[in-house]
Amino acid sequence: MTAYRSALNEQLHRASPGEVPPVDLGPIRLQTPIVLAPMAGVTDWPFRSLCLGWGAALYVNQMITARALVEEHAPTWKLAEFGPGEPIRSIQLYGTDPQYVTLAVRMLKDRLDIDHLDMNFGCPAPKVTRNGGGAAIPVKRRLLASIVESAVKAAGDVPVTIKFRKGIDDNHLTFLDSGRIAQEAGCVGVTLHARTAKDLYSGHADWDAIAQLVEHIDIPVFGNGDIWEPWDALRMIRHTGAAGVEIGRGCLGRPWLFSDLVAVLSGSEPELTRPTLGLVADVMLDHVRRLLEFYDQSEGDVIRRFRKHAGWYVAGWPVGKELRRRLHAVGSFDELATITAEFDKEIVLPPEGVRVKRSHTGGPRKVALPDGWLSDPLEEIRLAASAEVNVSGG
Repeated sequence: MTAYRSALNEQLHRASPGEVPPVDLGPIRLQTPIVLAPMAGVTDWPFRSLCLGWGAALYVNQMITARALVEEHAPTWKLAEFGPGEPIRSIQLYGTDPQYVTLAVRMLKDRLDIDHLDMNFGCPAPKVTRNGGGAAIPVKRRLLASIVESAVKAAGDVPVTIKFRKGIDDNHLTFLDSGRIAQEAGCVGVTLHARTAKDLYSGHADWDAIAQLVEHIDIPVFGNGDIWEPWDALRMIRHTGAAGVEIGRGCLGRPWLFSDLVAVLSGSEPELTRPTLGLVADVMLDHVRRLLEFYDQSEGDVIRRFRKHAGWYVAGWPVGKELRRRLHAVGSFDELATITAEFDKEIVLPPEGVRVKRSHTGGPRKVALPDGWLSDPLEEIRLAASAEVNVSGG
């Protein structure tokens, strides 16, 4: 058992039931170790600010690519934007070339004064992995190490974490090596999405793998996968010894999940949110107001951006097919207000709606890889620019 795991177990033993110790990521202290996962096209400032109001501890900006940042791609810089007074300026970077990563990290420090940098090595998208990028990178240990080392060196006193999956498939697991590489490079923590790239988002997350990783390294491990309600987080931490949890799909359409997570993990008598359709209506309208304020776009463009969120907000609720159809085609704030005014606002989320899957649900699927990619994990390799397509993370 590692020294870190021993200390954590001792703290958990002394804590009151449900209480989880704070976690330090360099100079950042997470009093309750709950992280909003970076999700491309989702975790912009409007959504992060919404989650902030409900109690998440660390809110990671959506993934951006190093090459696009260095090449002054204006939409990428917009994606990287932080909100006024954002308490921890955290962002996820994806890069495949150590030189571009170095330049991008320096730019993020100089221009955006970031407080925390996360790096993505878990993207399973075929257009990325077939070029050796995303979740394929950890197979090449030296490439992974060079990218992470370049980020840590360029970051200086800004703490760096990385996120990765278990591996390509069950026959090609890389997560223990990835954790060791992160630790040796100077990362202050890691997050494991406890599925393989082949799994995509199917089946159940392998929490035993998270426990293995906690045993294997001495830096904090955050568990990601299958946290749909607050008690899942407590079960994951007790099962694995993880330092904390990272929440992705579970908070889509349910930003109040963070309030419930804080209540359950803080050790107090939890007073959980009792979500009603009235609450859903209020949060939806609040979300759109934040989007309209943030984006320099027409109202129609902003509402179209919101439509995917609208589907997540009503997932699992008995609102009927016609109202759901109207939400998916909503074209203005006033129209959204009219539709939500028709909600039966006293209805409480039914038990069968709590764990309804939202966003990614695909898999399993064979992973697209370059020819011979699995043959030599210590091969020295440099990836082409095509491995750095800006797509959603892992």
